Amino acid sequence: MIRHTVVFKLKYPKGSPEEMSFLRAAADLARIPGIQNFETLLQTSPKTDFDYGISMEFATKELYQAYNIHPDHKHFVETYWTAYVANFLEIDYEPLL
Repeated sequence: MIRHTVVFKLKYPKGSPEEMSFLRAAADLARIPGIQNFETLLQTSPKTDFDYGISMEFATKELYQAYNIHPDHKHFVETYWTAYVANFLEIDYEPLL
């Protein structure tokens, strides 16, 4: 199992039309085959400057790799991610035991 997570800060203010457009487009990623437990998240800790998170799981490395090259994912990255995200941190996990 691979858990793909990313935390990020948008270039646009909370409540803006751009924020809503980005979050709707991100939610559409859940339709890509192989994704399980997809979540868009609001960051609540005062210990970081990131505002949002996205988390999803894949049963296998092959499904995760297929997601990364899927046309809908590529479109999201090219259209929204590069234009809307000011800063981010991506972490992918596999269970240890």
